[in-house]
Amino acid sequence: MKSIKNIAINLTLTGSIVFSSIQMQAGNPERAGQAGASQLLINPYARSAGWASCNTSRTRGLESQYTNVAGLAFTRKTEIMFMRSAWLVGTGININTFGISQRVGETGAIGIGIMSINAGKIERTTEDQPEGGLGTFTPRFTNIALSYAKGFSDNIYGGITLRVLSEGIDNVKAQGVSIDAGIQYHTGKYDQVHLGVGLKNVGPKMQYKGDGLSIQGTVTNAYGNQYQLTASSKSAAFDLPALLNIGGAYDFYLTQDTTGKLRTHRLTVAGNFTSNSFTKDNFLFGVEYSWKEIIMVRGGLVTEKGIFKGDSQRTTAFTGPSCGATVEVPIGEKKSTFGVDYSYRFTNPFGGVHSFGARINF
Repeated sequence: MKSIKNIAINLTLTGSIVFSSIQMQAGNPERAGQAGASQLLINPYARSAGWASCNTSRTRGLESQYTNVAGLAFTRKTEIMFMRSAWLVGTGININTFGISQRVGETGAIGIGIMSINAGKIERTTEDQPEGGLGTFTPRFTNIALSYAKGFSDNIYGGITLRVLSEGIDNVKAQGVSIDAGIQYHTGKYDQVHLGVGLKNVGPKMQYKGDGLSIQGTVTNAYGNQYQLTASSKSAAFDLPALLNIGGAYDFYLTQDTTGKLRTHRLTVAGNFTSNSFTKDNFLFGVEYSWKEIIMVRGGLVTEKGIFKGDSQRTTAFTGPSCGATVEVPIGEKKSTFGVDYSYRFTNPFGGVHSFGARINF
């Protein structure tokens, strides 16, 4: 038991030290906007997004790939999930996410998740034709995550994710990799106390490459001869938006039986601190009510410096609140379930973010 605790402590301290070095180099938040691959900061999963992604310590199953990969270890057998988000309604951006996780052995689980962002069609323009008329292009962003998580005891769970990133248009692209790692600790008489730490988006710099960075022009030499010349530009490399999540949660069981608890009514309160390397730090708060783990409703709040001081001080389109609901019904005698999730995140401007999807647990 001591060795297990030492593993968890060492992982936490290592993550904190690594992230501290990132922070010293990054300069939070003075370098806001200097990182790339910002799609890594988007939570595509409706269940966790409904309470502001504050459930770092209590996340379960496949969607733990975003909040804290340690929660993947709670995969019962097989989980399949599909999610779709209308991102900042009015921009035409849609996010599709698909994933599957599988129990491996007695305490382990593996999972793969694919997130694809379609930014819609943009008019193609040039210096000679600034009004367009040359057709359109579509920026695309794709993340493929492969995760493994394991329970080291009845209380401690850990996991790691390797993510492959790709973004760009038809003639300019950037590719890279990142690593996430996390642990969860659950304790209390009824395992009602939850603690979690997650380190996310750690990886080498990315850089755009492709023919789109080249410019063709006509050059006239000293003798009056003209010829075509292609000039190639080199884009600057950019960092990934690394961050550290530290969270906690507590379950209140509102009804009790002879065993001391009854899971008919559960109320969970959760909080999370997110230290961002390239943006403002966030404090996340949320609450979730569950009836027999079949019907769940939740709400959350994201806070950061200046977010409630009006549009002149707020540096994000998100205004803070979020809400969501889940209906997950049992199927058959093998305790399989089918669930539908929905969440809404408030923004100004734009019409918010709608996320919805379905999951099957076998």
